[in-house]
This record gives sequence, structure tokens and C-alpha cells, in this order.
Amino acid sequence: MIANAMRDFLRTESAGGVLLLFAALAAMVVANSPLATLYAALLDTTVAVQVGALAINKPLVLWINDGLMAVFFFLIGLEIKREVGEGELSSMSQVLLPGLGAMGGMLVPAAVYVWLNWGDKAAMEGWAIPVATDIAFALALLGMFGARVPVALKVFLLTLAIFDDLAAIVIIAVFYSGDLSWLAMAVAAVVLTLAVGMNLRGVTRTSGYIMLAIVLWIAVLKSGVHATLAGVVMAFCIPMRDAEGRSPLRELEHDLHKPVAMVILPLFAFANAGLALSGISAQDLVQPVTLGVALGLLLGKPLGILLFVGIPVLFGLARLPDRVSWGMLLGVACTCGIGFTMSLFIAGLAFEHAGGDYLSADRLGIVMGSLLSALAAALIFQFCLPKEAQPE
Repeated sequence: MIANAMRDFLRTESAGGVLLLFAALAAMVVANSPLATLYAALLDTTVAVQVGALAINKPLVLWINDGLMAVFFFLIGLEIKREVGEGELSSMSQVLLPGLGAMGGMLVPAAVYVWLNWGDKAAMEGWAIPVATDIAFALALLGMFGARVPVALKVFLLTLAIFDDLAAIVIIAVFYSGDLSWLAMAVAAVVLTLAVGMNLRGVTRTSGYIMLAIVLWIAVLKSGVHATLAGVVMAFCIPMRDAEGRSPLRELEHDLHKPVAMVILPLFAFANAGLALSGISAQDLVQPVTLGVALGLLLGKPLGILLFVGIPVLFGLARLPDRVSWGMLLGVACTCGIGFTMSLFIAGLAFEHAGGDYLSADRLGIVMGSLLSALAAALIFQFCLPKEAQPE
């Protein structure tokens, strides 16, 4: 059953990666066509929802980034809870190397960005942009090589990406929250307490948790903490098992995978990847923010992962997964440099109040770094993966 779930997950994520690519390309084409003005006007269209004195007025792009992406983070929360309880994160021996790799894959790219942007206070807000990995694109690239990829290598990448997602959640909560409304925080705390109480009392119907999740999202949105975090904390309240052994968490995770991979993430990519190329010059390619993001993803990610995985292996404190070579590990490390979706999301938080130069520079760096990382990974896998199909 677990093997079937893994295959279904990989198929969905790989297909979602292809849709992400098409959505990103479509955004780039539209942003550089006569439709660019219409594209910008559509994303800036104000959408308002009001009930009595409670009103939420946001441009369409923020409904996507704050609203639909909360569902994406809810799914991430479900995956993390499942992996900690029953999956790859339930055993220390299974998580040691991917955990160390994820740590290196965050620290070194951030250090590269900080080194290149030191002294520019506004630019330093983007230090976390190159620390992220886009799991959909990463698995789509790995899926190109089919059965040649050892299962242990897929599991290693999935586990590392889960740690990456967890770190991104912490970064958003700690570094990218605004001025706090204590009243809204109190409402959020009450709602979360109710959800935890339902879990402890054995309530397994997910509809009640979904209703509370909507209220929690509104409270967190009004509190100054980024609204997507409501999805993560509510996911941890979903019961893992009921009295009959059924898993409400797994069922909800299964139901959400396709809508998130096939609709929400492509919509996010279309709304955020529209980079106008008309005004870009050679000088823009070496702008510190652009270079910091691009080199953080292209060089910082693989260097950090290889260092933090390689040192304990070389000193005999750990060993590589079965059938995984150093060349394959290098390919995975480069694959983790595809930061696209999560990097765009963090960039939007980092520079939402900054000037247009930073917004263009970070997108350019993300596109450059992610594309070059994907090309490097594909070339490495072509030469380092076995030529024949690997056993399941």
C-alpha cells in the first residue's frame, strides 16, 4: 500500500511539474506580449468579501498567494505529519542524511546571497529566496529518467524536500510576519485550541476541521502573521487514524494532491512568473540580487548539500543509501537548486514593499538559477544513472 501511495505521489507531482512549466512559460509569454497590460490589470483587480464589519479586500494576485497557497501549505503540513508519524521521518537513521543535506542546502545558499548583497539593507530582505526547493519541478525532472532512478534516490530527494518545506515554513513565520494584531492572534489561538480539543476527543470527520481552518485563516490573515501558516498548523490537528484504522489524514492528503498540483500551483506560477524582458540588459544579469539568487540556487544548493552529506559519510558516521552513488547524489543536489515556486513565494514576501528593481531582479535570478540547475541535474543524471531499470 505504501509503495502504491509513493508511486501515485510521484506521478502526481511529476505531472504537476509539467503543468507548472507550461504555466510559467505562459506567464512569460503574456508578460512580454501586447497582453501585458491586461495581464497586470487582471492580477491587480480587487476582489472583496465582506460579512458585516469583517471585510477582506485584496488584489487577485494576493488571493492566490495568501488564499490558494494556504491550501498548498495545508497539504505540506499533512505530508510532514504523515512522514513523522509513519513515513520517512519516523526513524532517525532514515532522516539523518537528508536532514543534514537540507541544512546545508539552506545555510550555504543563504550565505552566498548575503555575501553578494552585504550592505544593502533592502536587498538583504531576500536572503531566504535561494534556500527553497520546488518539489514538483524536482520530481518532474527525476521522472524523466523513469525506472533508471533507484527508489532510494527518490526517497532521499522526497525526504530532503520535506525538510526544505518545513524550514521554509519556519522562515516565513519568523522573518516575514508583519505588525501583529493581538486580538486576531487571540481568535486564532481559540480556534486552534478547539481543533486540538477535537483531535484529543477522537473527532475524525474532517468537515469540522475544514470549517475551523477557514476561520483560522481569516484570523491569521488579520493578525499580521502570514496567512498560509494557518494551513500548516491546522494540518497538524487532522487525526492520523480513527478507531477502525482508517486514516482521515491520508484520505484528505490524497483528495488534495491533484487540485494542488494541477490547479493551485500552476495558477500561482502564472500569477507570479510574468517577468517582462524588454528592459533587461547585461547589467541586470550581474545585479547583486539577481546574482545572489541565481548563484545561491545553482552553486550554493549543491555545494551545501554535498558538504553536509559528504563529511559524515567520509568520516564513517553515515553511509549513502543503497544503490546511490556520489554522481547520483550530485544530480539530486543540483535538482534541489530548482527553487521556482517556493522561491517566488518567499521573494514576494521579502520584496512586497520594495521597489520594482528588486521584484524584477529576484524573478530573473530565480528563473536563471532554476533553469541552469535543472540543465545541470539532467546532464549529470544522464551520465550517472544506471542504463537499465532498477528494482522497485
